[in-house]
Amino acid sequence: MYDLLGDLTIVEGASFIAAPSCALHLAQMGAKVIRFDPIGGGPDHHRWPQNPAGHSLYWEGLNKGKQSIAIDLRRPEGRELAVDIVTAPGKGRGLFVTNYPAAGFLSHAALVSRRPDLISLRVQGWSDGRNGVDYTVNAAVGVPFLSGSSELLDDQPVNSALPAWDLLGGAYGAFCLLAAERRRRASGDGAEIRLALSDLAIGSLAHMGQVAEASLGGARGRYGNALFGAFGRDFVTADGQRCMVVAITPRQWSGLVAALGLGEAVVALEGELGVSFATDEGQRFVHRDRLFPLFEAAFTRAPSATLFPALEAAGVCWELYRSLPEAIAQDPRLVTRNDLFAPVAHPSGETYPTPGAMARLAGEAPARPLRAPRIGEHSEEILSSVLGLSDGEIARLFDHGIVTGS
Repeated sequence: MYDLLGDLTIVEGASFIAAPSCALHLAQMGAKVIRFDPIGGGPDHHRWPQNPAGHSLYWEGLNKGKQSIAIDLRRPEGRELAVDIVTAPGKGRGLFVTNYPAAGFLSHAALVSRRPDLISLRVQGWSDGRNGVDYTVNAAVGVPFLSGSSELLDDQPVNSALPAWDLLGGAYGAFCLLAAERRRRASGDGAEIRLALSDLAIGSLAHMGQVAEASLGGARGRYGNALFGAFGRDFVTADGQRCMVVAITPRQWSGLVAALGLGEAVVALEGELGVSFATDEGQRFVHRDRLFPLFEAAFTRAPSATLFPALEAAGVCWELYRSLPEAIAQDPRLVTRNDLFAPVAHPSGETYPTPGAMARLAGEAPARPLRAPRIGEHSEEILSSVLGLSDGEIARLFDHGIVTGS
């Protein structure tokens, strides 16, 4: 990890992706992150993917570099202990990340009654408190009807495999928490931040002009693998290699046309249609049905051994399609020779490439990745260092099953 946030302590009471990834980003920039976990683990502790022994690689991935205290949150004393940890006094503390319901023992109102300058970030499905996860929010905002082949029926949705709003929620949540903490340093004021995946989704679509487009009567359809509004699609070479090619900028377009030897054919088509593909990327999309056959034919005539170096030399934006196992094995830039990764032994018993912070600080060594904790691994340390409990008080909590170790 880097040491940019070493003066901050974040308490996390959360599961799944958005809130845990928020605290993960903060941990990898140096913040101390304390998770309070239900004894035995929360609802995501065994979520797939798993190793053969049933340990969740998902959970390990989202909780690297954090500390864990295991508390029986079903009992009043256990809940009181969680609140004590969230509201513990001290500079740089009083920062809470959660996806627990807005009401209840972890409500912001209950917490600020104990620490008035507390900052809480609460990830929700919908801003009114209704349940929602990435996949249901996507369904609600229409994204599954923008994906897939144009030959699909209008009532056939295509779900995305990437939980985009969860991942964006983690990153945006970290930004919001740090912005509120910056204000607190100046004013002493706490904050309650509620971050709804539904707002992230519809707001992000609006940022890209799609809400405006729909509000003004546009009805975007499906375009398969074609890039909306510019030139881009998958093509297959003479030896059966499938690649994605994108030409948005004039340089990308001219490089692609030159690499494929299509200059004369493209000029002729421009003359016939009275357009300039070189200067107007939108025209490349409007007339894609005329352009695609030209490019398909050029790709099928070219073997990858000569075509791919030509695309690279011409500055074309392209990549070969690969599965994730193929990508890891065949492209050392991604994992095997990427200093973002290092082999780390995790509580699952597995040692595998693990990423540190995804941003690089120029002139500094890459952030060292850390392993995930075991549930309850740091229970005694947290009770002592955060709450200042004596050995006898800690022993009583363990004896009564309020807290357990790993």
